Amino acid sequence: MSGPGVGAPGGPDPEVADQAPGQARGVTLLVDARGLRCPAPVIRLARAAKDAAPGTVVTVWWTDPAARHDIPAWARMRGYEVVGTEPLPADPRGERTDDADDAAPEPAWATRVRIGA
Repeated sequence: MSGPGVGAPGGPDPEVADQAPGQARGVTLLVDARGLRCPAPVIRLARAAKDAAPGTVVTVWWTDPAARHDIPAWARMRGYEVVGTEPLPADPRGERTDDADDAAPEPAWATRVRIGA
């Protein structure tokens, strides 16, 4: 599997889904930036938002503590709405990694940003 990133369903990067559960309005994009450090989560978010239609919600999964402040700051600078931030379960996709038993997983969070006009 390739590393975390941005893409479209059926596209070259399997880490992004075109729709995430729990979103009632508009299309939802998922950016998996877990394990990436600043400024990569915001760069991945910006790539996803670049061609997104107004009303699209981009959900960013992240582990870098700086993203807690960086993502909302980036959204405010562009006039986008931060819908919310919440903790992710230890394994939100139900995937198992080879090192799953070796150490406790790094805490992960999800921040949702609604793209404006």
